[in-house]
Amino acid sequence: MLIAEDDERLRAMLSRGLRYGGFEVHEAGDGLAALEQAHRIAPDLVVLDIGMPGMDGLAVCRSLRATSAVPILMLTARGEVADRVNGLREGADDYLVKPFVFQELVARLEALARRSGLTLGERLSFADVVLEAETGTVRRAGAVLELKPRERELLELLMRHPGQVLSTALIWERLWGEDRGGTSNALNVAFSGLRRKLGQPELVETVRGVGYRLREPRA
Repeated sequence: MLIAEDDERLRAMLSRGLRYGGFEVHEAGDGLAALEQAHRIAPDLVVLDIGMPGMDGLAVCRSLRATSAVPILMLTARGEVADRVNGLREGADDYLVKPFVFQELVARLEALARRSGLTLGERLSFADVVLEAETGTVRRAGAVLELKPRERELLELLMRHPGQVLSTALIWERLWGEDRGGTSNALNVAFSGLRRKLGQPELVETVRGVGYRLREPRA
């Protein structure tokens, strides 16, 4: 996804929120940079501010439409009908007037993706951790975590049951099947690696004599 927005604070907020939601985000602070980025990375979605310096959003949209059918959501502080109509006539697929609620932006992007036949994939989230089930990519606070396959499987299992205590026996069955394929130390190693890579504040809790669960970070 490409976000083209000249307001640095708004751009950073949008990028951070969308990355938390599992989107891969690229940024541009003006129209020319947006056009260059779009040609270089071929984004699946574009969030495009109309009122950018130099080359404005309408011109960027018009240029993109000459070569691409990428879904475009336009942002603007202008609320007049004429401005919305101009954006749509230049090829925008949707339009959102500032100020807006972030959840509405995400919902509109997801709707654009569905209409365009894009598969965003299932995303699991807990606290500031996001796991893309289709690709296996895990992020915490927007940073990609390099997990081993067993660590990722363990995290996914816990994220599908947030707050629920999962017994050691159940985890063994889900991750190793009937053939345990090793000793209980393998589970300890997997949990140790997962905890270390997730970092602080800690999310994985050991419930002694019972099992493990994900819990919200403690203040």
